[in-house]
Amino acid sequence: MGLQRARWPAGYGRACDPRPSSWSVGVLLPRRHAGSLFPGGKRDPADQDVVHTALRETHEELGLVVPEDHVWGILQPVYDQNKTTIAPVLAGVGPLDPQSLKPNPEEVDEVFALSLAHLLQMENQGYTHFRKGSHYHYTMPVFLHGPHRVWGLTAAITEFALQLIAPGAYQPRLVISGLPRV
Repeated sequence: MGLQRARWPAGYGRACDPRPSSWSVGVLLPRRHAGSLFPGGKRDPADQDVVHTALRETHEELGLVVPEDHVWGILQPVYDQNKTTIAPVLAGVGPLDPQSLKPNPEEVDEVFALSLAHLLQMENQGYTHFRKGSHYHYTMPVFLHGPHRVWGLTAAITEFALQLIAPGAYQPRLVISGLPRV
């Protein structure tokens, strides 16, 4: 397979209620010192798998204990610029006030939450084009929320999650001619 599981950082999306009829789903995002969002980190030797890594990191970074049976699943892996594999883990935690969390000040600068309703509003969605030299190299989604911009791999992971959680309500708007729409 070629992938070293010990190098798989795990991301964690927070969702309140999986029932589409309630739409009370949200994403909890800690803004980390390194600029990334979502709790995550490298697998410790004691971690059984990426789920345990994600749950441990969520507890270490946010003080939030998420039982293993609240994990909904693992999204498709994504890769950063260093080719590190990131395995996003999606879990339900019920209603949660970000103010009740205890973020680790050595790892987290701020915590904010986005509701599914906010993420689904087209005025809060966009795309960022990245250049390499004088040419566009790639395009990624961005989600806007007041002073916050969710972009990069965090936005890509959020977009994957939205396609699963709200398939009829969210469709990526980026269309590149010659490529099939996913």
